[in-house]
Amino acid sequence: MKTEKVHYEGRVQGVGFRWTVKNLAKEFDVTGQVCNLADGRVEVIAQGEAGEVEGFLEAIRRSSLAGHITSEVSETLARRTDLRAFQIIA
Repeated sequence: MKTEKVHYEGRVQGVGFRWTVKNLAKEFDVTGQVCNLADGRVEVIAQGEAGEVEGFLEAIRRSSLAGHITSEVSETLARRTDLRAFQIIA
């Protein structure tokens, strides 16, 4: 089991980023969340088998969102037990 937190910078708010990420998550066996941060970044937390998490994050990089991302910072977290689905956090 792998849990990754990724912060995306760039023009990532107001462009459908969260909605697109949630839809991409449906293609992978991952749970987690996506939310806008007050400083203009978007945070994604993804949890699942390592290959699924890595595939999901790669799908974000290759999606229509790629042109909006100027920086991506990733951090591995301890497994979370509160993640049941993949959801948008307001």
